[in-house]
Amino acid sequence: MIRFATGDYSFPLLSWEKALRLASDLGMGGIDVSLFQDRSQLKPEEALANPSVTGAKAGATVKANGLQVADVFGIPGKDFVALCPNHPDAGVRSASREYFRRLVDFAAACGSAHLSSLPGAVFDSEDFDTSFARCVEELGWRLEVAHRAGLAFAVEAHIGSIIADPKRAERLVKSVPGLTLTLDLGHFIAQGFQQAEANPLIDHTSHVHARCGSPGRLQAPLKTNVIDFQDLVIIFIQHIQRISVI
Repeated sequence: MIRFATGDYSFPLLSWEKALRLASDLGMGGIDVSLFQDRSQLKPEEALANPSVTGAKAGATVKANGLQVADVFGIPGKDFVALCPNHPDAGVRSASREYFRRLVDFAAACGSAHLSSLPGAVFDSEDFDTSFARCVEELGWRLEVAHRAGLAFAVEAHIGSIIADPKRAERLVKSVPGLTLTLDLGHFIAQGFQQAEANPLIDHTSHVHARCGSPGRLQAPLKTNVIDFQDLVIIFIQHIQRISVI
């Protein structure tokens, strides 16, 4: 079954509770809760200071607005390197793990069954395979932590990440069995990839961000959109039918 939600970050000019009310008024069943450094209504430094308590309060507010938490999406820094999972500096990786533990506690406390984060980056100081191997190790650790808390764990293959193209994204999820993707086709389309090149990723996808995109535009108006959402839904239905048979 495909379920629909919207993100609180879709309404950045509204307070968090007003964003929830709007999502409910729009007929959504769920909400993606964001903890983005300096960019989300909920402030990560406050939400993660005592994540079990603040998570429970956030979950109660979501429920009071007739919604369910569909995903908690955590981005720890203003750029993709801050607290990056596969950072070459062991001290940064340690701080990144602590951030993730708190993020997991928040997500579990607010009633989410799904958690999204960023996969890591490529560092100029080393070759790609070294960055990738460390990424596999760190995401494997995060997957175990998330699963112990009862959460599905996904990373977003985004522009600027270590898996900015579909083949590398597929390689990563196959290298970390159980890891899934939060799929946003716009990140591939904007770079000039064809939608069909990302189709193999659907078998590894647990959450989808649906927004219009076009070559050169990560977020585009509907009139210039080239993403075939109907095709995406059809392939997802086929995928659901396959796994239900298995």
